[in-house]
Amino acid sequence: MPAYPISKSVASLAPAVELRRAEDRARTKISWLDSKHSFSFGRHYDAANTHFGLLLVNNDDTVRPGAGFETHPHEDMEIVTWVLRGALVHQDSEGHSGVIYPGLAQRMSAGRGILHSEKNDAWRLTGDAPHDAPVHFIQMWVVPDEARIDPGYEQLEIGDELLRGGLVPVASGMARHDGAAAIRIKQKDAALHAARLEPNASVTLPAAPYIHLFVALGAVELEGVGRLAAGDSARLTASDGRLVTASEPAEILVWEMHARLGFDA
Repeated sequence: MPAYPISKSVASLAPAVELRRAEDRARTKISWLDSKHSFSFGRHYDAANTHFGLLLVNNDDTVRPGAGFETHPHEDMEIVTWVLRGALVHQDSEGHSGVIYPGLAQRMSAGRGILHSEKNDAWRLTGDAPHDAPVHFIQMWVVPDEARIDPGYEQLEIGDELLRGGLVPVASGMARHDGAAAIRIKQKDAALHAARLEPNASVTLPAAPYIHLFVALGAVELEGVGRLAAGDSARLTASDGRLVTASEPAEILVWEMHARLGFDA
């Protein structure tokens, strides 16, 4: 059984695009963390903005050196982390550890329960001198299609050449991505794609009931909509595959989803 109610009733969806601008996101800013939330998160609750499709969290986080998220629990969630700048150290109660950096995708399946920490202190593992650079990363949570699974962890380096060749499946549970350059998530109706685009380069978004386009860096033009800058997002329903064109060097993250959180009508 899934951890959350999941609906696959998508036949009657009408095409729509909802823009969410960077400056309209809720923000958590404390001494060591600057976090911008695309959806309700923590004390920032908005009943009209809890999720889109199967995506519940899209946090844009910057953590100062030597600091980070101390050990804390998660359950029944697929958590994908994508670093834009710097390095993030992951350690968890299942014995997994790793340093995540740009171009390396990471997935943690919380399953029946896991404890983990995430810190900007890679020098403590490498023996190098402490640095003064923050780490900037996007963390995304999607609901799994099965509850109480064994916790798990996976990471994979994705070459820059791949990311500059169009949309690359970074994290996917979809059957068509078996054997592709993607880490696996426990959600067969969702996939995360990434692309690094030079000015005037274009990619076509997947055709899907739910598409979440997030501009992580730079700026792009979304066909039929207009300019999206860093931190902006577009939520596309019944998407037929629009063109995204970089107006300056850009990095985009695209969730393709074929179901949504909720009960069937």
